[in-house]
Amino acid sequence: MDIAEQLNKAISYIESALCDEIHLDTVAQIAYVTKGSFLRFFSYMTGMTLNEYVRRRRLTLAAHELQDSRCKVIDVAVKYGWDSADAFTKAFIRQHGITPTQA
Repeated sequence: MDIAEQLNKAISYIESALCDEIHLDTVAQIAYVTKGSFLRFFSYMTGMTLNEYVRRRRLTLAAHELQDSRCKVIDVAVKYGWDSADAFTKAFIRQHGITPTQA
């Protein structure tokens, strides 16, 4: 199995666990590498850190959820790992250029 295939399996796990806490130990085990090696491979292959990838994906899912439903912003923020609506709104604006309410 090559590293690209291992990385794809790890990314599949990350995608399936985006609403949960993602443990680096688990991701590295899935990829059959050490934690440090996984972080280096991931960054090299994707051009971003694991934390940045997870944050961006969560914000993208949150944007879709806000567009497709009448959920409260705070409920979506908590679902995707933010402790406050303010922190979520700041991150959302940085990524999408609009407020969650506008989405």
